[in-house]
Amino acid sequence: MEIILDNLVEAKRQLDSTIHKLKETVKTLEGKENPNRYKSQITLAQRRIEAFELSVFLIEREIRDLSENS
Repeated sequence: MEIILDNLVEAKRQLDSTIHKLKETVKTLEGKENPNRYKSQITLAQRRIEAFELSVFLIEREIRDLSENS
């Protein structure tokens, strides 16, 4: 079980890092002179952020459940 918990913690760390980078990307694209030109890239990044945040939520729930049952 310790290996699974370690893997979940590392996966969460990686996802948190990616979410941070995507949020910075969205800020950069929205701050460009003509942000409408980057609308599809902004939308894609926002959808990825939502998907990764859902993944983090589920991983945190699994970590909590594993910790409570050990």
